[in-house]
Amino acid sequence: MFYSTDYASPLGSITLASDGENLVGLWMAGQKYFAATVNDTLEKKRDLPAFAPAKKWLDAYFAGKKPSISELSPAPVGGEFRRAVWAILCEIPYGQCTTYGEIAKKMAVRMGRKSMSSQAIGGAVGHNPISIIIPCHRVVGSNGSLTGYAGGIGKKMKLLEHEGADMTRFFIPGKGAAL
Repeated sequence: MFYSTDYASPLGSITLASDGENLVGLWMAGQKYFAATVNDTLEKKRDLPAFAPAKKWLDAYFAGKKPSISELSPAPVGGEFRRAVWAILCEIPYGQCTTYGEIAKKMAVRMGRKSMSSQAIGGAVGHNPISIIIPCHRVVGSNGSLTGYAGGIGKKMKLLEHEGADMTRFFIPGKGAAL
């Protein structure tokens, strides 16, 4: 059984999901792959104690503080590869960005491989079920393209601006799957 509640953010409504003990989802309204990792009905349960730390974390984040992921017990549902990529996302510092290619290099090392496909990384990043907290918005194309955000490019830009990221090197691609 999975439970959900809503959180009002500066970016609009956010849905939080829990397995009763851990945070398993955080999706913005209209997000691609919304609740895709929850293979059961989401029962609304506003007062579930598991939601309190996530709401407190989001309050601090949107207030301009830099809360740590270690304050929460996120438990994203996914295969071993995806969970390993999401763990790397958690290492990206607040207000900084990395590329799909850099994550691919880290994954190759961790898996004992010579190389890793940036596209495979993009698929895992795009299916991150705990947006914002697991900061997939901090991943950009190697050329500075702001592609690849399931919540939409506009929200990705707002999150990066909120964190004070240097936006001068980034651009919105003219075409692509993430637009």
